Amino acid sequence: MILCELGEFEEFAEALFGQLSVEINEEKEISQLADKARDDLSFKIKFDDLEKISKDVFPILKKKVEEFVGIKISDNLKMEFLELVELKKLKGEKVFSDEKSKEYVRELFNAVANEDQQTIAKLMQKDTAKYLVYSTYAIQYISKISTTYGDYLDSVIYLNRFVLSRYPLIILHKQGEPYEVKFRNVNSGYLGAVKMTVLEEMIHSLQEKLQQLNKNAAIQVNLINEELAKIILDLDNQNVNSLSEYLQLQAVPDDFPFAKKANLFFFLNPDHFLIEQIGPDVMTFTHVEIDPKISEAIPQLLDIYKRWLNPIQQHHAAFTIMEGMAGFVIENILKTDNDFQNYLDTFMGTDFSSYQVRKSIGREFTKIIYQRLGKNTFRQLIDTPPNTRELKEPQLYLNRINL
Repeated sequence: MILCELGEFEEFAEALFGQLSVEINEEKEISQLADKARDDLSFKIKFDDLEKISKDVFPILKKKVEEFVGIKISDNLKMEFLELVELKKLKGEKVFSDEKSKEYVRELFNAVANEDQQTIAKLMQKDTAKYLVYSTYAIQYISKISTTYGDYLDSVIYLNRFVLSRYPLIILHKQGEPYEVKFRNVNSGYLGAVKMTVLEEMIHSLQEKLQQLNKNAAIQVNLINEELAKIILDLDNQNVNSLSEYLQLQAVPDDFPFAKKANLFFFLNPDHFLIEQIGPDVMTFTHVEIDPKISEAIPQLLDIYKRWLNPIQQHHAAFTIMEGMAGFVIENILKTDNDFQNYLDTFMGTDFSSYQVRKSIGREFTKIIYQRLGKNTFRQLIDTPPNTRELKEPQLYLNRINL
């Protein structure tokens, strides 16, 4: 295992926030714009509180979902409303790792949420392999906070109070005077955004079997990535230098040993390397091969890639159908909803026709199965989910379930 001074880790912690700087600056701008809008609008306009709206629409949407999909929503389903820091911490709970890594991931996301570079540097020093694997999630998940209105985990719908309570103010303020005249459409769009979010997370609450399949697969993927990180961190410097040169990685000075190995890991990580080299079709492959020169330097690599294929494909299939099913239900339940139409217009700058034609493998797959099975589609997809090949060729799935 690599050992190096805290100084290099501190530089990496700084670099992590450098990669998140656009998002962090955007979050600050959202707060500032909302404060200014609130001051200017305070005596003229008032939007209802997110919690009140959500609780008002919840029973109406619950009834519509149950009628459309033919599955009862749990009476234990709750809603919580999170500001920015808590939302970022929640994202750490959505990183599925085994029990040995769970607390580490939690500490890492807490540190990122609080912009605590010193703690991140110490976490890197404490377990470098885990940092290499899970820091990528921090960047990936937290960079989407401003466009993620809701989330679901363990019988709780989480709504993003940070953006949903501020966007209507900002949008109306940007439209300018007369605010009273323009309020109606923006407020309707706000209600449409809440309806869409609550509806989507309700669908996710029905997918517990798929959620568990996705979680188990993601845990296996992350364990394999941890294994690869440890192998690369244990490589001698000569191997690292020659392999980095062969792969034409960016040159790193010798006094930054962690950076050299980190670059190598990020390049050879199967999520990057195989998808970059082969493309998304890797999701249907049953076999992979790699350059003998790379195998010579890291003999375990081919076996890691082979073992990675099955869980990543399970994860991809489960996630795709979960999202596709939710998208299909939203489209059908809200297609005549004026608030949703106004959400698309005022928040997204688009319309329902454009929304409908957006391509989504999971949504198209669900639509095809729905044409054959009607409302039985949803129970069928949850109980017998498709694999990655079937997502691309729905008739294979229909053949498997004898239709």
